[in-house]
Amino acid sequence: MRIQTTLGAAIAAILLTGTAQAAQPSLDRTVTRDLATTPAAGFGGQRFVVKTTAASAPGRAALSSALGTSVRRAGLATAVRATTTAAARPAATARVLRSMGAPGWHVVQASRALTESEQASFVRELSAEPGVLKVEVDRLYQRADVSRSPRALPAAAPNDPNYARLQWNFNNATGGVRAEQGWEISTGAGVVVAVLDTGIVENHVDLAANVLPGYDMISDKRVSRRDTDGRVAGGWDIGDWEEANYCVALGGQPHPPADSSWHGSHVAGTIAQVTNNGVGLAGLAHDAEVLPVRVLGSCGGFGSDIADGMLWAAGAPVEGLPTNPNPAEVLNMSLGSGGPQTCPTLYQDAINQVNNLGAIIVVAAGNSNANASTYTMGSCSGVIVVGATRVTGGKASYSSWGTRVDLSAPGGGGSVDGDPNGYIFQAINNGTTRPTSEYSLGGFTGTSMASPHVAAAVAMVQSVVDTPLAWGEMRDLLRRTARPFPASIPGSTPMGTGILDVATLLNRATQPPCTENCVPPTVQLSNKVELRGLSNGAEDAVYSFQAEAGKVLSFMTYSGTGNVSMYVAAGRVPTATDRDGFSTRANSNTETVRFTAPVAGTYHVRLTGTYAGMTLVARQ
Repeated sequence: MRIQTTLGAAIAAILLTGTAQAAQPSLDRTVTRDLATTPAAGFGGQRFVVKTTAASAPGRAALSSALGTSVRRAGLATAVRATTTAAARPAATARVLRSMGAPGWHVVQASRALTESEQASFVRELSAEPGVLKVEVDRLYQRADVSRSPRALPAAAPNDPNYARLQWNFNNATGGVRAEQGWEISTGAGVVVAVLDTGIVENHVDLAANVLPGYDMISDKRVSRRDTDGRVAGGWDIGDWEEANYCVALGGQPHPPADSSWHGSHVAGTIAQVTNNGVGLAGLAHDAEVLPVRVLGSCGGFGSDIADGMLWAAGAPVEGLPTNPNPAEVLNMSLGSGGPQTCPTLYQDAINQVNNLGAIIVVAAGNSNANASTYTMGSCSGVIVVGATRVTGGKASYSSWGTRVDLSAPGGGGSVDGDPNGYIFQAINNGTTRPTSEYSLGGFTGTSMASPHVAAAVAMVQSVVDTPLAWGEMRDLLRRTARPFPASIPGSTPMGTGILDVATLLNRATQPPCTENCVPPTVQLSNKVELRGLSNGAEDAVYSFQAEAGKVLSFMTYSGTGNVSMYVAAGRVPTATDRDGFSTRANSNTETVRFTAPVAGTYHVRLTGTYAGMTLVARQ
């Protein structure tokens, strides 16, 4: 869905560069798009990826020799006559298109699109060749998209004029990520975040100052919309529009026309939109730099280009390309398969290599409202998987879920939450095909929008820690510091440990190591506000509540599964032996501690045990 809303003079002419210049692009509208319902991905039939035992040139030579035999055995070397139900098909050949960045992997191209049965026969015969370890269809993947009370802003709130009104995802107490408190600690300075996406519009009006030159990895001009198949420097988004049925030639189903999405610019803006420049909107890690790696274009992007993009972004050598002079510490991938798919071996090999280089990959859980572990990218290991939440803090209807989801972040609930609170806003180009000089504030929905919040948070952590965290350490830290969901998350659709909490994440990351009398980080409780979907982590959970004197105070846990114990104390963090009240029912999540004459001040609650899907509430 695409909705245009005129916002008048309040947002006119806001997207200017930081210096005074004439004839800059102006902005006079917002655009909202529900991008969660993308077409099914994974189609293709002309390209394959093959892993050989021998790497590089020897493997490529052996593979070239094997292709002719495999084509003949698969029955593709002979033309097929037309039938009453199928058109005639010419004889097919196959060639090695190139070797890839992942060791031993090569791209093979057939001379024509193959039917599903022909694909299966070719994969079977080529897999049987000596020295061939794995053969996969090089599929196309898609983007993973889909009245306010006045308040005083803390000192860290940016001066970008539309921040307070549109960017609830940063500042809303219920659904936001507590960005302002986090900005007191880090803004991501010195960290490079690669955005593997549709690219970024060159000279973007409110992002260009934070963009490094990247690379356009797309190796098919039908997808890239360039004049040649060759890869080119820059990583600039020149459009991903589709005429009606344009993608049928690439193996897709008939479809209506679609305008260019400018998806990569939107994702990159959430990460590092120029901030505190008095114009436009804010980025979360706004002192980080983003590296555009263009892997998606019209009809999506080939898995082989995406895998090479991962490796190039992290600084690994890729045949035919210069080494990336600005290796990324963080990779954001707001893309995936539209249907169930196990992680391709090619992807897993590339991910493992990226992790070994010290970079961290953050991915969108997907928009299929299905188990994320059955779709790519969630089916891959070595990545941080992010689900999408609404302004209410509840699950976005489209978001995929499951135990593979590590945590969630704002993705927007769409029209159900209204405009602007149903959307994630960033500056996008107004062009319907190629980019123009005009921009709008674009509101999108999808796990594509959730993932860059976490990628930005990872950059903020790496910017201030003494030793950069490995992906596993970062995942655990994100999970431990996530804010409990303020809305009910059904046990059948788990969305990770909570919502990204940038402030708690950074406080914990920069906390000196504890050697004795260690206290877990504290989460503040609000009166009569339930914290739902709580699960135990690697350590006890501690919560705090500001109590009034003389009014009955109760702390209660209930729902979910497991066995929890609750200890409460005034003015200090309790233990099992040092507490003012406790509740330890056997084999139960239902615990209550009540104070009939509490003192004024801070009460601390410690939860211990093994539990999942539990609710905690303080009432006074």
